[in-house]
Order: sequence, then structure tokens, then C-alpha cells
Amino acid sequence: MKKFEFIDITTADVAFIAYGKDLNELFENAALAFFEVMINTEQIKPKVKIEIKVDGDDLVSLMFNWLNELLIYVDGENLAFSKFDVEIDEKKFNLDATCSGEKIDLKRHETRTAVKACTYHKLEIKKIDNQWRARVIVDI
Repeated sequence: MKKFEFIDITTADVAFIAYGKDLNELFENAALAFFEVMINTEQIKPKVKIEIKVDGDDLVSLMFNWLNELLIYVDGENLAFSKFDVEIDEKKFNLDATCSGEKIDLKRHETRTAVKACTYHKLEIKKIDNQWRARVIVDI
């Protein structure tokens, strides 16, 4: 099963669909796609681990909060992540994650597009044929 794919939406945004056999994998793959917009994640080594906790009112707001929380570490601490271990409580709409990555080094890492934020625009999470899917649009 593929983890994610980029889709065409507009020229001012980047969009992707993330996939997962369960919600944990869906949120892990969405985070990976989110970072692929910004950097070649294959070049990111798991040198640093960060624990993140995020809450939401529903799955859509949880995804929105999750991805925007990750962006804080990019902008504030110059970190990029390539591995995510996510545990979601579906009843409480909260997420606990361990994110592994390293400081961004422009000499070693292929950087791509700067992301301003994950948006609510057309953000969607649904289950189709025993597979979870999330459509995410990020403002660049």
C-alpha cells in the first residue's frame, strides 16, 4: 500500500492524500507527506526524538493541529522528521507521538518548498474499503 500521493489543486498550495490501514498509520503517513513537501525525508536521520501530544475536537481538527504542531519544530528549532510513531485515542480525539529526525543542514539536506501552514480548506478524513484516507492542503 502506498503511504501518500501528491495531487494537483492550485498553484499556491500543495495537496496530498495520505493512506493508512488504521488512524495511527494515516497520521504517520500524513506527517511524512507533510515533511516531503519541505525536505527529502530519505536524507533525515533519526538522531533526535521529540514527544508530541495534540488534541482535537474531531479527526479533522486533530490532523490540522498535528501537522501545524510539527511545523513549530521546523520553524522554531530547525528540525525535520522522517519517522513517526503515533498513538491516537479515537474517543478523546488526542494523539501521542514520538517523532524522530535531526537538525536541518543545508549542506546535507535537499530542501524543497517552505510551508506556511496546514489548512482546513478541503481537509477530509474518511474510511473507504477498510483503508483510511486523508486529503490535506498546505499553504506554501
